[in-house]
Amino acid sequence: MADHSSSDHKDSGAPTGGLLPATGLLAELGASIPLVAAPMAGGPSSPALVLAAAEAGGLGFLAGGYKKPDQLAGQITEVRAGVAAFGVNLFGVNLFAPNPVPIDTDAFTEYAQALRELAATYDINLQDVEALEDDDDWEDKVDMLVDDPVPVVSFTFGLPPAEAVRRLQKAGSLVIQTVTSPGEAEQAAALGVDGLVVQSYKAGGHSGTLTPATPVAQIPLTDLLTRVRSKVELPLWAAGGVSTPDAVRDALSHGAEAVVVGSVLLRSPESGASTPYKEALADEDRTETVVTTAFSGRPARALRNRFTDRFHPLAPGGYPALHHLTSPIRKAAAAAGDPETINIWAGTGYRDATEEPAADILRRLAGAR
Repeated sequence: MADHSSSDHKDSGAPTGGLLPATGLLAELGASIPLVAAPMAGGPSSPALVLAAAEAGGLGFLAGGYKKPDQLAGQITEVRAGVAAFGVNLFGVNLFAPNPVPIDTDAFTEYAQALRELAATYDINLQDVEALEDDDDWEDKVDMLVDDPVPVVSFTFGLPPAEAVRRLQKAGSLVIQTVTSPGEAEQAAALGVDGLVVQSYKAGGHSGTLTPATPVAQIPLTDLLTRVRSKVELPLWAAGGVSTPDAVRDALSHGAEAVVVGSVLLRSPESGASTPYKEALADEDRTETVVTTAFSGRPARALRNRFTDRFHPLAPGGYPALHHLTSPIRKAAAAAGDPETINIWAGTGYRDATEEPAADILRRLAGAR
């Protein structure tokens, strides 16, 4: 692969309309601003949100997690046609790389029993439920992306096999890995990936940590970027709690060539987040985020609600078994408009989420002084 060190990247030129310019990998892909719409699995990262990012001049990711390959393929087809209307081929797909957190059978049964009363309120029977351990159709999704390449493929949760990285690159895709520490960055660099998403502890939703049983160090994003840069020369995209133009500029000034945002987009019309999810983000009485394994068995940052209060102390580690266990309850609660029983994934900057069109939010974040 070509050397993608930060010193070799071309600049897209002077800012247009007072906006910060894309550089490096994003500029090579055709972006005009250094903003990326994060992949948010479970619904928020709709094709409409990905297209809004392209409209703004940034890059958006489809979240491949929890989708069947044919469903993901359909969304790729929709997005590919949509971005072509803007004269670009500017989007990516994120996959969960297998990194299971096995769960003890007794611990799973005990947690399922703790959930039974709540599940019954939605006519869900957890009496004889068994732990489901799967790999999210990993091989089929990689094969699909090799056969029908997209501009960017990113991975989170685990490191993909080196062979998968090479196959995707040979097919024409840039490969990006999510990391949460300098050590993880070095492991990813050894695989030959093209760039890194450096995710801080302030990120909403699941942490991309490779060691989910170990708490992620509470290092400010700018410091984390500096530490990762001291270990690797790959392009860095900053993520985690970024929700204001000042925070974007701060990350860029500390070695990131692009900034990945998620929570700040969740209330936009293009977001696929459920109505109770969006309303909870705007609820002034909700003032605290917590990192919990209660919903999925992997650490994830969410707005505190009755579910986290009640079940976080009881939840064992265990992914994807706990995700599959609680998923029917969460879906039923969302359909019923119950914000106390859903996972309200949110980074620390969730207060800055607005109902503006996503393209407007991204342009505002890319505003130059």
